[in-house]
Amino acid sequence: MNPFTFTQASDVDAALAALASGKARPIAGGTNLLDLMKSGVPPDGVMRPDHLVDINRLGLDQVEEAPGGGLKLGALARNADTAYHELVRSRYPLLSAAILAGASPQLRNMASNGGNLLQRTRCYYFYDLGTPCNKREPGTGCPAKEGLNRQLAILGTSEHCIATHPSDMCVALRALDAVVHVRSQGGQREIPFADFHRLPGDQPELDNTLQPGELITHLVLPDAARFVAHSAYIKVRERLSYAFALVSVAAALDLDGGTIRAARIALGGVAHKPWRVEEAESALVGKKPDAAAFDAAADILLRGARGYGENDYKLTLARNTIVQALTTAARGTEFAKGEQR
Repeated sequence: MNPFTFTQASDVDAALAALASGKARPIAGGTNLLDLMKSGVPPDGVMRPDHLVDINRLGLDQVEEAPGGGLKLGALARNADTAYHELVRSRYPLLSAAILAGASPQLRNMASNGGNLLQRTRCYYFYDLGTPCNKREPGTGCPAKEGLNRQLAILGTSEHCIATHPSDMCVALRALDAVVHVRSQGGQREIPFADFHRLPGDQPELDNTLQPGELITHLVLPDAARFVAHSAYIKVRERLSYAFALVSVAAALDLDGGTIRAARIALGGVAHKPWRVEEAESALVGKKPDAAAFDAAADILLRGARGYGENDYKLTLARNTIVQALTTAARGTEFAKGEQR
């Protein structure tokens, strides 16, 4: 691991001042950042910040009512505390289910909400310093396209990168139209969740639109009462515990008798960012919640999808998971039970 300096910030202003210079990085739970600092072959670190700013004392750890309605999630609230919070469980069961499907109880107890958003995309080559990778070193190539790509993207890819975003929580946040609130020494701004993460394009080294010196302070969820009764998070993975999604789907429906009034669908494990196509949701409006309607929505969601050999199976798996998630949501929300902290 490369040497670095360390600061414990006592308030937001102190943290922003420390983050304004050099290769400084904020650290809360450190469940992804520390892994990246230690990873690599040889072990020189995929990420090499020269300064870490401990932000755990900033008081940004509350889950509470948002002004004007909805819910405010503090950036430093731990994933487990968020998932089990009564306001989240009762008003946003889709988010609770997604968080509890991620990682392990130990990691959920440490990982922060803001840190979850900042996870780096997953790819074997990105983590291996002995191989080229456009995400790690722009211009060196993307061996994943013809190599080990079983877990990689089938949507929104570019010639430069086919990595996938690993978060479960972010898939639900995308479906729920969350807004990310950030601060810097220059002021504050709000980022719609759709605009927070990036597709690789010709700059695969950039995973999100956060600017240097900016710090996530909280997220705001708009009111989602109409989706409480019919939501589901389905995650397909190679083992039940502590595995990233091969494909995941966050689905929520607003039903009026036998027809769909509104729908939300977001996919994980298939792209460089949580994947949502609002045209697919609009196509469900006024339809019966049946297999024919769900298949048609899957057609739209997967338009343009392509495999790269080892991950061709995801084309079928994604379709089946979309239909399964929508079918499960139509039956009624199953609140998470039996999960351990």
